[in-house]
Amino acid sequence: MRASVIQIAVDEGESVESRRRRVASLVREQAGSDLVVLPELWTTGAFAYEEFGREAEPLEGPTYEAMAKAASDAGVWLHAGSVPERDPEGPLYNTSLVFSPSGDLAAAYRKIHRFGFDKGEAVLMGAGEELVTVRLPRTTLGLSTCYDLRFPELFRALVDAGAETLVVSAGWPERRRSHWTLLAQARAVENQSFVVACGTAGTHAGVPQAGHSIVVDPWGEVLAEAGAGEEVLTVEFDPGKVAATREQFPALKDRMLGLQPPHRP
Repeated sequence: MRASVIQIAVDEGESVESRRRRVASLVREQAGSDLVVLPELWTTGAFAYEEFGREAEPLEGPTYEAMAKAASDAGVWLHAGSVPERDPEGPLYNTSLVFSPSGDLAAAYRKIHRFGFDKGEAVLMGAGEELVTVRLPRTTLGLSTCYDLRFPELFRALVDAGAETLVVSAGWPERRRSHWTLLAQARAVENQSFVVACGTAGTHAGVPQAGHSIVVDPWGEVLAEAGAGEEVLTVEFDPGKVAATREQFPALKDRMLGLQPPHRP
């Protein structure tokens, strides 16, 4: 299976429409990959809080349309990162979109854990409530966004729901880059899953971004890692390694906590 992770910079001097065209072109260039992943809130910048309301879109807005067409043109499964979604009956959400190779919407995930400690995203956006997995021909994706990476219970629940490849779309700050790498490897090891984590380059609203998108295998080995700048990181991996790892080292079978109690009639 071939995955391409598109690590872009969100240039404040570039219009959102121009960035959509640029990203769509980059997606089309990945024809031949099975899965393409984009970062979090790449239309606005993850820390450009004042832009969230101004650039928020309905679910089937201009970014949806552009990414659906790009996925179809390239013939790839596209995790189109996330956008600020405006729900006509509720708050804004940080919503990820996944498209099939035919351009159909396969899944939408509203970020559950909002970053900001009572400011920024934490107060500007609503919290998602649903776990989301997506079945691809050779693996099942479990979806997460940025700050979610710090909450292992989310990923264990995704594994319980069938996830084998954990996808993280992020706008992670450079000052905590060591956490980014450490947590990506930890989520892979503890869940015996692949982790495909896509971040951004450049600076968002004065906040330098970590870059260093990363792909990790179920043993925690780093298969590929980007640098700090704009980059397309492409890696091939065998999804069958998940089942093989879980069979060879069946740690998940020894879980004692967090399991549903046995049914008693």
